[in-house]
Amino acid sequence: MNGPHDMGGMQGLGPIPIEEDEPVFHSDWEAKVFAMSFATFINYFPVDETRHASERIPPGRYLSSSYYERWLYALELLLAEHDLLSPAEIEARVAHLKQKAEAE
Repeated sequence: MNGPHDMGGMQGLGPIPIEEDEPVFHSDWEAKVFAMSFATFINYFPVDETRHASERIPPGRYLSSSYYERWLYALELLLAEHDLLSPAEIEARVAHLKQKAEAE
């Protein structure tokens, strides 16, 4: 396999930048995505299935996404594929959160 998620093993892409004293989470939403994802690993989907979901992120989106944005994409995909939430329910929640953030 040679997709964008395999960059660590590809040649010529340059070094991976390492942030000095990097925090585990750069913002609260990242911690929430981690917690939701971890809870689903235990209760709904195995880690291998979650990795497969992240490997299905379109290459352009994968390369332009942060680490936890990739986790979120995989989580949303699996929630929809397992009929736990519909894509419409996910989009409605995203719209609600955006509206809430703009009001603050």
